[in-house]
Amino acid sequence: MKKYRGIFIKNENEIGLLREANRIVASILDVLGEHVRPGVRTMHFEELAQKLCQEHGVKPAFQGYYGYPFALCCSVNEEVVHGFPSERILNEGDIVSFDMGVVYEGFYGDSARTFPVGKVSDEATRLMDVTRESLMKGIAQAKPGNSLYDISVAVQRHVESNGFQVVRRFVGHGIGRALHEKPEVPNFVPPGITGVPLKPGMVLAIEPMVTVGTYEVEILDDNWTAVTRDRKLSAHFEHSVAITNDGCEILSLSPGAVR
Repeated sequence: MKKYRGIFIKNENEIGLLREANRIVASILDVLGEHVRPGVRTMHFEELAQKLCQEHGVKPAFQGYYGYPFALCCSVNEEVVHGFPSERILNEGDIVSFDMGVVYEGFYGDSARTFPVGKVSDEATRLMDVTRESLMKGIAQAKPGNSLYDISVAVQRHVESNGFQVVRRFVGHGIGRALHEKPEVPNFVPPGITGVPLKPGMVLAIEPMVTVGTYEVEILDDNWTAVTRDRKLSAHFEHSVAITNDGCEILSLSPGAVR
């Protein structure tokens, strides 16, 4: 493993391990999505995630990370990220975001998706669609010859042109032997900063968090759950991707995922 500007450059073997870690994450998210329906406790998804980690022989990446108590981040409606699974019941019209990570042979997988609960509003559908689309537009810029902020520009432009906002407080990140590595991958362009050139062997977790109203967030009393300040809806999609000589490979894509 080499370093470039403090960023770990992965070799083919390391990317292979990251590919398997993220394949497992994608398969877990597929199963969680199949269980989303009105009347389900959000703790059910935590129990399912724990069971699936055991079946795959992997360790939950988030549990114990800076004291986070669960395997799964489960965020409903105005909850942006880091929501706790609980006895809360999903209701018709809710949207629920799952952020899931695992450790496989010392390497991390990390991906997130937002799901509708039954029939949801047109606004919620548009929010999820635009967030997913912004992720894919960012990924399309993740290639050698571009800079990190080409990803950021693509995400921000698509989100804001559709009337939504990008959360500033939380950003994407490098990923490998650690869950969070350099570089940070913002979904907006910080003013006056030049982006890091993208090189083959970089592995990034790109994760737009998009809101209907303000992009400002508050942290609840559990010291983890981030909610929109105006309590309007938020959606979250994430893929881990490897920069290759030909462009990039989405490591956390699965047949069940919506592209």
